[in-house]
Amino acid sequence: MHEAMLYEKLSDSRVQCHTCQWYCRIGQGKFGVCRMYHNRGGILYNMNYAKTSSVAADPIEKKPLFHFFPSTLALSLGSWGCNFHCQHCQNWEISCPPPGEPWLDSRDISPQTAIELAKSSHCQGIAWTYNEPTIWFEYTLDSAKLAKKNNLYTVYVTNGYLSPQALDTIGPYLDAWRVDIKGFSDSFYRELTKIPRWRGILEVTKRAKDKWQMHVEVVTNIIPTMNDDDQQLEGIASWIRDNLGELTPWHVTRFYPQHNMMNLPPTPLATLEHACDIGRKAGLEFVYAGNVPGHKDENTTCYHCGKLLVQRFGYQAEVTGLEDSRCRFCGAEINFRVGVAERRSS
Repeated sequence: MHEAMLYEKLSDSRVQCHTCQWYCRIGQGKFGVCRMYHNRGGILYNMNYAKTSSVAADPIEKKPLFHFFPSTLALSLGSWGCNFHCQHCQNWEISCPPPGEPWLDSRDISPQTAIELAKSSHCQGIAWTYNEPTIWFEYTLDSAKLAKKNNLYTVYVTNGYLSPQALDTIGPYLDAWRVDIKGFSDSFYRELTKIPRWRGILEVTKRAKDKWQMHVEVVTNIIPTMNDDDQQLEGIASWIRDNLGELTPWHVTRFYPQHNMMNLPPTPLATLEHACDIGRKAGLEFVYAGNVPGHKDENTTCYHCGKLLVQRFGYQAEVTGLEDSRCRFCGAEINFRVGVAERRSS
């Protein structure tokens, strides 16, 4: 149990959490939407500080991040809970745990221990993933500060619902923002995730890039009949182009039936390829097909000279044509992060 960093005290022992965009008002003895922030006696506590559900040394390509330290390993840490309730969640066992205190049986990994694990596992960085990293914000912040002191890169694999205040708190210590933009309509987000104000995700993502110079990559899981229409896909692609830049990677990934959406089929390959075409027609230079190992749209090709720069198969990547962040053949800027980011300040 760890006192929350971002909250205010209200009357009658109530509190308001400022960690994510739900801005939960929490009565005495109650939990926020995520069920990991708890009001005890008018003080807001994070219940899963350092409580891990999942720990692995993953290829960075698994996040997926394709333009960020390719072929390196990231110590990947997950905890419990989520501020979304996605109907198709593939990690629902940890994101939607049953009532109670699942973290009591968790392995405690302190921030310092996480650094030591990363080094002993030959990882070049740390990623908070598997469940929403916002849900143990204080832990990720403490760990990110230590990671930067130890020349490790830092990654949030996020649904993007972090509050602007929380983003600005962790911004100086976070290198990559791998964000889901799940769809592009109010009705879709309400049906899939149950959140009321999804456009805040776009605002915070743009802030991560513009204010904190984070490396940003976007993922959209294409769900048949829900977000596979041209209007939503064109909306996402155009927003990325206009707000993050045409060199920003967009991963359109194949849906597989999970959790409460076992009634839908996997995404047809033709639908994924159509989504890739929509992204390219919108002006995005790097659109990737995900969850289809061996597909040509896993590879990075130079948009200027057409040469193959990075060849991938699933989580394996072979860099063949990069020189720092540029094409080795023609010198075009490819938007790769390959050096340890300098610490930033506001």
